[in-house]
Amino acid sequence: METSYTLPEGFTDFDMFAFGSVLLVEGLLGFFLNAMAIIAYLSVKELRTPNNFFVFNLAVADIGLNINGLVAAYACYLRHWPYGPEGCQIHAFQGMVAALASITLLGAIAWDRYHLYCTKQELPWPTAVTMVVIVWVLAVFWSSLPLKGWGVYDFEPLGTCCTLDYSKGDRNYTTYMLSLVFFFLLIPALTMQSSYECIYRYFKKTRKYKFNTSLPLLTLMFCWGPYILLCLYSTVKDVTVVSPKLRMMLPVLAKSSPAFHSMLYAFGSESYRAGIWQFLTGQRVSGPESNKKK
Repeated sequence: METSYTLPEGFTDFDMFAFGSVLLVEGLLGFFLNAMAIIAYLSVKELRTPNNFFVFNLAVADIGLNINGLVAAYACYLRHWPYGPEGCQIHAFQGMVAALASITLLGAIAWDRYHLYCTKQELPWPTAVTMVVIVWVLAVFWSSLPLKGWGVYDFEPLGTCCTLDYSKGDRNYTTYMLSLVFFFLLIPALTMQSSYECIYRYFKKTRKYKFNTSLPLLTLMFCWGPYILLCLYSTVKDVTVVSPKLRMMLPVLAKSSPAFHSMLYAFGSESYRAGIWQFLTGQRVSGPESNKKK
């Protein structure tokens, strides 16, 4: 006998299908693009540099966020969460680790690019590995705190995916959220802003523009900004008065970031793009640009 499930308040069958379809499309697109970046890095020797190591780890973090979104898409088509309360905790923890690592790596890439272009200092392997290990350890540590009681993981309004529960808005949530925003948004964003501003001045001086220096920070704010504003709003007001559909749209928008990142950092880098082309076709791109790190 087929089991029927009650739809979450404020959502229809069409809403469940629509959100699931969006999560599916952006998840598959990001997964495909980031998988190519990961496999190319592991397959093409020329790509395995300290600079590209950051981009590789960004792709690993982002593909984790894609997997998180694909699980949510599957649950949307089922019209319910099929993995129980423990599965919800695991899903939220895994998504938080991927998101925190991804955003922090954006700041690390900006810092690395600043030294690459402005100070002409090549990043040594020990420094790159140490920074990446610190990023992942911090992401895991801060993501584990809600499992220990500082912050709480629970269902999103759609009831088919899990994240930090912002609906309570109590002191426990507020202190955790403000700490996250400071360490995992403000610090990476300020690093990106100052680094890319210096890089832009260098490009302007040399009249050689390697990439659009405004896009990385704009992309971060476009994908994550609205969702973070919602989480901050919940620290001072009752967020449940906001439409459930709007509250669901914002994390879905945030989960589109992996696709943007792959296009900006892997396919947007001339040397990394050349490595992906070499992986796909076996043809090495000749010329001086193919030997550059970024």
